[in-house]
Amino acid sequence: MEAVIHSKGLITLPSNPQIRASYPLQPLRLRFPCKSSNLSGFPLLKARALSGKPQSLLLSGSNPCWESKSLLLSNGGKGLGHGLWRKEGKPPSCRAGAAIPADGAGFIEEKEKAKFFGVEVQTLKKIIPLGIMFFCILFNYTILRDTKDVLVVTAKGSSAEIIPFLKTWVNLPMAVGFMLLYTKLSNVLSKEALFYTVIFPFIAFFGAFAFVLYPLSNVIHPTALADKLLAALGPSFLGPVAILRIWSFCLFYVMAELWGSVVISVLFWGFANQITTIEEAKEFYPLFGLGANIALIFSGRTVKYFSNLRKNLGPGVDGWAISLKGMMSIVVLLGLVIAGIYWGVNKFVLNDPSLPRTERKKKEKPKLGMKESLKVLFSSRYVRDLATLVVAYGISINLVEVTWKSKLKAQFPSPNEYSSFMGDFSTATGIATFAMMLLGRLILRKFGWGVAAMITPTVLLLTGVGFFSLILFGEPLTPVLASLGMTPLLAAVYVGALQNIFSKSAKYSLFDPCKEMAYIPLEEDMKVKGKAAIDVVCNPLGKSGGALIQQFMILTFGSLANSTPYLGGILLIIVLAWLGAASSLDSQFSPLVKEQLEKEKRMKEKMGEPVFEMSKEVKATENGSTVAPTASDVSANGSALKQETTIESESSPGSSTSQIQ
Repeated sequence: MEAVIHSKGLITLPSNPQIRASYPLQPLRLRFPCKSSNLSGFPLLKARALSGKPQSLLLSGSNPCWESKSLLLSNGGKGLGHGLWRKEGKPPSCRAGAAIPADGAGFIEEKEKAKFFGVEVQTLKKIIPLGIMFFCILFNYTILRDTKDVLVVTAKGSSAEIIPFLKTWVNLPMAVGFMLLYTKLSNVLSKEALFYTVIFPFIAFFGAFAFVLYPLSNVIHPTALADKLLAALGPSFLGPVAILRIWSFCLFYVMAELWGSVVISVLFWGFANQITTIEEAKEFYPLFGLGANIALIFSGRTVKYFSNLRKNLGPGVDGWAISLKGMMSIVVLLGLVIAGIYWGVNKFVLNDPSLPRTERKKKEKPKLGMKESLKVLFSSRYVRDLATLVVAYGISINLVEVTWKSKLKAQFPSPNEYSSFMGDFSTATGIATFAMMLLGRLILRKFGWGVAAMITPTVLLLTGVGFFSLILFGEPLTPVLASLGMTPLLAAVYVGALQNIFSKSAKYSLFDPCKEMAYIPLEEDMKVKGKAAIDVVCNPLGKSGGALIQQFMILTFGSLANSTPYLGGILLIIVLAWLGAASSLDSQFSPLVKEQLEKEKRMKEKMGEPVFEMSKEVKATENGSTVAPTASDVSANGSALKQETTIESESSPGSSTSQIQ
């Protein structure tokens, strides 16, 4: 036997072989899968479990098998836990005492996962396709959003007055009907089939609109019937009659709106939440928000390019039809790219068994009716103030936006000129939002929740006063504006554009984070019920409230232009109420956050885990001074602090102690 072994070159036999019990070597992780707190009775094992380095022998001495028996006996004959030693039984025997290398060569280390720029390649296989999908979806949405306004506002026999009626009486019912149909289909089709069933009709419609419906618009639109209805009803009904007059353009408007709510919110985010882990979502979802603004910048340049094609065309050529075909061709192409990426991810990425997966339990969300929602809103001053913020934003944006678009048509009556300006507007919005998202964290940390929450209404108030002042009192300013090369109308268009740009960028970077942070210090029951009540009552009221006010004003005073002074007064009242609610909410928010942090501090002291406070002291020591956290730190990081303390409280006492030591 010795000759055979020597000839194979496997091991070297000792001069005097003995039969003795031995345990097969295992990787260190397999020997110590339990937490360090389970090794409190064995300091040597605890130290080596925490070190994370492979050791040549688990125990010092000449006979590891005998020492392992001693450990077993000292522990009452029981193993140290699952994954270390089991109860003493018949061990596997080895016929020859092989020499164990002192450098740990007998241990098998787990192969490290491949990484690229510090991110696991398996994660990038999901995140990169999702990022490209999101970019394409937002690129298309910007083109569609700019184009839908051009179609319905600049069409013959229509104006910006059509928008409030269109949102209330066409867009809302079709959105509800679509979601009911989507719910039915989700019970019948698989997830992949449902995705294709939803997205392909969008792609087909936008392609057919540019190449079929728009060229035939003069044939399929009932212009004569609309003229008769307008003559019978009067000029106050220009908006409702225009819906019938340009029905195919209105259908495009609704489909473009649905692209934003269905393809972005339902299809993309549903797919992203399905295939990503919670850790991946925390790391990469914020980057998707920055990527959305980059898509906004590039798509704005694309709209600008195609809108300017009219300058290079001869007389008698419908330049807007050419521009529309070019932009819709891009929308169709990127739509197919989105479907292709979805197919590729399902085919080649999700079938990889090595990818990490998570099973997420759907949180129970209370379904409150209108009566219960109103009861919750009226029962709490805190929730009422928060609801006022949501309603005021929706109404204010709607009031200003429609009035601004009416002046935009007066300044740029041509579809190509209007579309070109909207391309510049989208690019500027993307740049401003990107910058504000980077500054938003700094503003929250430095100035606190109250200041951050008041920036959005303050911007709306200042720009709103300037916008309506130029419309109502622009004549006296004509000489001054003429010296600057502008008319009062053009100045109002620019000021209105600045208002929309900064209000939207402030919403995404400050208003939305502040709104979500405001829920944090509430009691769990009120937090859930309050959010549900705001979703049921305030979100729809904010979105439709502005449209309903404008409809009432148009039908009462005859036109949007005649209603402008009253709309300006209503906007002033709403924004002042918004500022008052934000100030009131700030006076309640900061004490609640401090109270919650003190409660968590007392809880941690009872558990004997002063980890959070010690980390603060360590930070202060590193800076050379002890500085208490300010109110702005508390308010800005309310959610982060809560999450951190939650995570620390879940860690074991043993591991926490070892970290402090």
